[in-house]
Amino acid sequence: MADIHQINQITERVERLLVRYEELQRTNALLVEEIALLTQERDSLKSRLSAARARVDALLERLPENVSSGHTAPVESVRSER
Repeated sequence: MADIHQINQITERVERLLVRYEELQRTNALLVEEIALLTQERDSLKSRLSAARARVDALLERLPENVSSGHTAPVESVRSER
């Protein structure tokens, strides 16, 4: 009789482990999907940042060397601050 009780306990534990395993598999699949989306978003943002930097660099190149208004940083010092 004790053997049957022990087998039933083991069976319940195994069933709980299987349920937990399936839950973890679903969670993992969702996390993998989220990582893919975040990676895509990151790559898009990096691309946009690169394009913005290129536009800023182009604008900086168009600035005159010495502006007569007084307080402007030289182009090279502006670039080095980034």
